[in-house]
Amino acid sequence: MAGILGTGIQDGLLLKPVKYEWAYDLYNQAVANTWFPNEIQLGQDLADWKKMSEEERHAVTFLMSYFNPNELLVNKALAFGVYPYVNAAEAHLYLAKQMWEEANHCMSFEYVLETFPINRDEAYAAHVETPSMARKEDFETKFIKRMTEDTLDITTTEGKKDFVRNLVAYNIILEGIWFYSGFMVALSFRQRNLLRNFASLIDWVVRDESLHLKFGINLILTVLEENEDLQTEEFADEIKSMIIEGVEMEEAYNRDLLPNGILGLNADYINQYVKYLADRRLEELGFEPHYKVSNPAKWMSAANDTLQLVNFFEATNTSYEVNADSKKGE
Repeated sequence: MAGILGTGIQDGLLLKPVKYEWAYDLYNQAVANTWFPNEIQLGQDLADWKKMSEEERHAVTFLMSYFNPNELLVNKALAFGVYPYVNAAEAHLYLAKQMWEEANHCMSFEYVLETFPINRDEAYAAHVETPSMARKEDFETKFIKRMTEDTLDITTTEGKKDFVRNLVAYNIILEGIWFYSGFMVALSFRQRNLLRNFASLIDWVVRDESLHLKFGINLILTVLEENEDLQTEEFADEIKSMIIEGVEMEEAYNRDLLPNGILGLNADYINQYVKYLADRRLEELGFEPHYKVSNPAKWMSAANDTLQLVNFFEATNTSYEVNADSKKGE
């Protein structure tokens, strides 16, 4: 296959000449971003933890319950659903670094669980026992299983669609909406001068995730551009409806995350931010925004000087023309 998709073991063994410069550039950026959790003195936040309310502690614990296993779930999506089906050496380099980063994020959240007096068994069990959290996980595993437990032929239209569906599920929805919603909640404590070292840890995670998102979007757009059989209105509608379903799942999750609200933050506020994020992801894929809501957390870009969370992709985005002829006017 001439494009980025392919399963030949002996293909993609030569790096130069680089065909997909965006993948090579992102690999080099990712290497430059390398960090380790113990570089941050998380123990200095213990005094803040002691004076926080039960609801605030619940929010941090709930985030760790979700983030910790799902960083590893992303690695399964990459190892089983992406890496075997791309044949560009530069893409493999980046994916290898991303998988290490997800492992590093898992260790970061372990560091949080070890440092704060959180009941690890309860935190671990929550992602299975909390229906809103389990539903999100089931959604992801459904798409990963299609790439592993079912036979997938990447040369067929349906096989290529499954490849894109998995990318949309883990990269756009899980990493690009669900994770970013959680990052905003985690960083909101710093807005009130709490958990500043924890926030620095999250800053570094966000910096990595912004590159993961950029890689995934470029990969989706490249696959769509190189495979005309995917450029149908029906498939575009399916992708959009997946993202909207992802928003609905996140809304339910955030009501469990903050059932009563904390100072300056409640589930409605977070869910407006989720809809704002979803619109940005839709636009990055070439769709019209669906929710058309303003960003309630404008402080996010200012709070995080390592990157800008919005308008991050405009410089490199190519066009996804699948739905160009049929603007939905929503």
